[in-house]
This record gives sequence, structure tokens and C-alpha cells, in this order.
Amino acid sequence: MKTLHLAEVNVARMRAPLDDPSMREFVARLGEINALADGSPGFVWRLQNEAGNATYLRPYGDDRILFNLSVWESIEQLKDYTYKSAHREVLQRRADWFEKFGAPAMALWWVPAGHRPAVDEAKKRLNHLQTHGPTPFAFSFRETFPPDEEYVASIDGSQFAPCPAI
Repeated sequence: MKTLHLAEVNVARMRAPLDDPSMREFVARLGEINALADGSPGFVWRLQNEAGNATYLRPYGDDRILFNLSVWESIEQLKDYTYKSAHREVLQRRADWFEKFGAPAMALWWVPAGHRPAVDEAKKRLNHLQTHGPTPFAFSFRETFPPDEEYVASIDGSQFAPCPAI
């Protein structure tokens, strides 16, 4: 049994509101892509509301920023979902629906199995990656860090500064 899982947060700034005709194709695929994640090998959990998504959550106070938070068993399984499934088709079209960020828009980190990261925790991890680059505290697909139970047990998330707005 794995004792650590991989948490993942990603944000994206929409080019237009969700109800704008230019976002129609993206919105139409949300249910399919969320269901694909839920059924993918290694998927553990994702933040969602009663409708089954987190599309209307606005933790940054910006109506155009979408926030996604999930937990996976491994980096490899998350990569397979991201790049080797129908999710890839949506990812390839991200420029149609989302603006480019001037900083990393996705962060990864290890959590104890069974832990469900809070929104504030995810925001701190992403902010840390944007400010300090990849570290065991927050990293990316480009530069990963192996699971380290001792390091994860030593983390006190309260030591990091509150996150600024994106």
C-alpha cells in the first residue's frame, strides 16, 4: 500500500466567461473529461461541487480563473491521464479558451495517502513554485521529486506567506 500520493493543482485564466459562446466547446467537454479522470488508473480524488466539478469555485476572487485540485497515486498515472487520454485533446486547445500565465499554472506535491488538500494549501504550493521554482514542497512535471515520507511529515504549511492574487 502506498503511503504517499501526489496532489496536483492547476489554474487557468479564461479568455471569456463560461457562458460566452467562445467557451461553449470547453464547457461541453467538462463532464466527459471529469468522468475520464474519475475512472483513470491512479485517480484518488478531485475537488468538486454538487454538480461534479469545481468550475464555479473562485479562490482568487477573479471570475475568469478556473481552479482544479486533485490527488493521484503517482506522477506516471497523472501524466498518462494528462497526455495519453482524451484530456490531451482539450489540453492542445487550451490557447483557444485560456490566456497564457506569466508563471507556472500547475504545481505537484506529495501528501499522505488519505489526505485531501485544502484550497488554501494548494494556493500556497502553487505560489511557492512560482516564487522559488521547483523544490520538494512544490514541483512540476519538468522537474519532479521522489516521494519522501520524512520530508512530507516535516511540513508545516502555516510557515508560508499568504498567497497573493494571481
